[in-house]
Amino acid sequence: MSAHPASPSPRRAFVTGGSGFVGSRLITRLLAQGWEVRALARSPEATAMMAGLGATPVLGDLHDHAALRSGMAGCEVVFHVAAHFKLWGPRHLFDRANVEGTQAVVEAARATPGLRRVVSVSAAAVVMGRPEPMLGVEEGAPLHTPSFAPYAAPKARAEQILLAANGSRPGFETVAVRPPFIWGPGMPTLDHMVETVRAGRFQWVGGGDQAMSTCHVDNLCEALLLAADAGRGGEAYFVSDGPDGTLKGVVSGLLATRGVRPGERAVPFGLAWFMAGAMGAAWRALRLRGEPPLTRQMLRLIGKPFTIRMDKARRELGYAPRISWESGLAAMTAPPSRV
Repeated sequence: MSAHPASPSPRRAFVTGGSGFVGSRLITRLLAQGWEVRALARSPEATAMMAGLGATPVLGDLHDHAALRSGMAGCEVVFHVAAHFKLWGPRHLFDRANVEGTQAVVEAARATPGLRRVVSVSAAAVVMGRPEPMLGVEEGAPLHTPSFAPYAAPKARAEQILLAANGSRPGFETVAVRPPFIWGPGMPTLDHMVETVRAGRFQWVGGGDQAMSTCHVDNLCEALLLAADAGRGGEAYFVSDGPDGTLKGVVSGLLATRGVRPGERAVPFGLAWFMAGAMGAAWRALRLRGEPPLTRQMLRLIGKPFTIRMDKARRELGYAPRISWESGLAAMTAPPSRV
């Protein structure tokens, strides 16, 4: 009786941020492609979610070096997705999660025998400086760390740490993937948009006609998977949905999936920038809870035209968007709201 050839061992990956919007979709994609997935889980709820998806939970957080090393052991790729994403908050929280967390992941990965690559979710916003139009931006644009951007500035520093570690030991590579506005089923920012419109606080900044690039969550996951094999070590890649939209078109389309219409009220960018600065000063001085209704970081992200080119990702990763704007919206559409 002839012996059957041994089945190839499954590829193994370690994922941070697996309970989040992007991370959970990435885990599902990895498992569907036959990967064995271990996922960092910092709470019992996250542990149960990871197990429910089919991943092996590793209890700990980004600052638990023992948990990171344990989870990475035997893996070939780390997908670093975890991040502190908010438009307002104490800077030290962003630095601890996004900068120090990335440093910890890189150090643990570099010290793990056989682990060949870290693929990290960066952000297109790392190239945003002062508020001005930026169209067709490519990867060679300089990184910026503006003081008014508590999320984007630490993400830029985190990317620098990541890419600087490329080649720090033989066979060890690091790659950054930079998506713009991430959207899709379950996106957490849509709830906030709906609440703002229903509360009568929504206004279009600058009329809403400014161009913007978007990236469906499944398109981002596609790019991350491609970067695990085809990305060049030490490089960053912009990825998007392809055709660009406008702020009004994007937000109106997303709100329509909830049966909500945003109206036509608008505010000039200059006035909005001044108001955001005043609100920020008041929140800091009075130590108010929650986020201001308007922040300068938010305005920098959506208030001026910002589009990216993804020629490099197409050429080097073989990237092509899987989900179009139209098909993505159709999958999210819900019955009209009665509120």
